[in-house]
Amino acid sequence: MEGIAYQNKDILFKILGQTYKEKSFAAYGIDLPRIRALLPTDLPKISANEKSVDNLFLLEDGTYAIVDYESVYKRINKIKYLNYIARVMEKYYIEDDNFNLRLIVIYTGDVDQAEPDLKTACFTLHAEQAFLAHIDGKAAFQEIQEKLQAGRSLDKDDLMKLVILPLTVPGTEGKQEMLEAVVGLAEQLEDEEQQVFILSGVVVASDKFIQKEYMEQIRRKINMTQIGQMYEKEKIEYGNQRAKEKAIEMARAMLDEDIDTIKIMKITGLTEEELLHLQDVAVTV
Repeated sequence: MEGIAYQNKDILFKILGQTYKEKSFAAYGIDLPRIRALLPTDLPKISANEKSVDNLFLLEDGTYAIVDYESVYKRINKIKYLNYIARVMEKYYIEDDNFNLRLIVIYTGDVDQAEPDLKTACFTLHAEQAFLAHIDGKAAFQEIQEKLQAGRSLDKDDLMKLVILPLTVPGTEGKQEMLEAVVGLAEQLEDEEQQVFILSGVVVASDKFIQKEYMEQIRRKINMTQIGQMYEKEKIEYGNQRAKEKAIEMARAMLDEDIDTIKIMKITGLTEEELLHLQDVAVTV
């Protein structure tokens, strides 16, 4: 099953970034400091076919936390986690005694136990695990629904729980039904920021498990909100940024071939100042 397009996921991360602040993983049964920031997952590549990390968080105590969602337990997945760790450390590691990195694996309702460790003579890999099978998704949904019907506002733990409720149910069909129920509940919220957090959150959390067509429906619902307008703006800016990056790559290649700068400017749309900067950088490198 294909996931959501990377550029859409990247944009959703930007929207989620602010709303994840100060929330915790307590709703999932994981004891971690509260979230300080949601970090980008465009990490250095180890292999061409390696998929991106599901989530990467910076916690309040300065710890980095890799969060990955799984619907099955496979021992070989630990090799994937090692790749994630190497990529995160390549980007964020500093020679500081306080640097710390944690690996969190959240298993959907399809898995109720898994081996957390992989030990060899040269390293030990330890994953902190959460089993959503231990959460009664239907009871949790009903409790939150009754809270709304009573006119009470949702707290941060309620929002975090709603994001992963579709994953508490075993089987694709059950996940889809719960996802639709959560989306319906989110649409009843008057707080637009909470609504978009839930919609964006379920898209990112359930990306690997839910129908692509339904994900697109949720994305369209996000677009109908004011924050959705921000989403569209971010998408345009993302497209412009990618186009600029490609123009710079093309310009570098043309400069290497000693092509006339006027011609490069016409083809790439870059300014003379930008080309001079590229030449200066090439010289210093």
